[in-house]
Amino acid sequence: MSISSDHLENVFSDASENGLPLRQRPQVELCRRGEIRAEKFLDAATEVFAEKGYQHARLSEIVARAGGSLATLYRIFGDKEGLACAILERRMDMHIHVLSDLNLTDLSPEQALRRVAIRMAQLMAGTDSQVVYRIVIGEGQSFPALRDWFFDHVVASIRRTLEQYFEQQAAAGRLHLASPKAAAAQFYMSLFGDQVLRLAAGGPHLPDVDTLEAQALASVDLFLQGALPR
Repeated sequence: MSISSDHLENVFSDASENGLPLRQRPQVELCRRGEIRAEKFLDAATEVFAEKGYQHARLSEIVARAGGSLATLYRIFGDKEGLACAILERRMDMHIHVLSDLNLTDLSPEQALRRVAIRMAQLMAGTDSQVVYRIVIGEGQSFPALRDWFFDHVVASIRRTLEQYFEQQAAAGRLHLASPKAAAAQFYMSLFGDQVLRLAAGGPHLPDVDTLEAQALASVDLFLQGALPR
């Protein structure tokens, strides 16, 4: 992903318009070289935040990996929180719309939920996504507004998509659910609840995408079939 000067200048204002509680960042004009440097700072910060968590990440290490100078980083992003907010803004849209193009309506429950599981595994495997979970969940006390926004918009959006599908399938007699809303919450948490908890607690990197997909598909089978013998 290439960051244009206009994009960098509008990161925080666009996020604010969308209800994302991010700080206003420094207003700077960037040449092409500056745009490339900003991209490298974000990539390096993503790696360091993923490895060490936000609180223990050092700007000096981010600069050492990205190149450039600490003064340039401060000029573009303000500080470490500005870097974190820019990373989150870069990824949030993908989180919100992760299920929007899957066209679940005409699929059977097994087909639909397997498709959801695979898409969520692909999202979860991204380093940017892992940083999002570390910051908004593991260090939510440091970012309370962002934490609450994440649950109220990102998590709620995914659960709402699942709930609507479950309601359709229950009405058609293809699923028997006492509460589609509760089922959506339970299914969502069953996919990667354990992995998110480990990330939030400062655990190591997640497994590769193939392993995450296998785990998610196993959750689909358990959700649809249960554990009791038939």
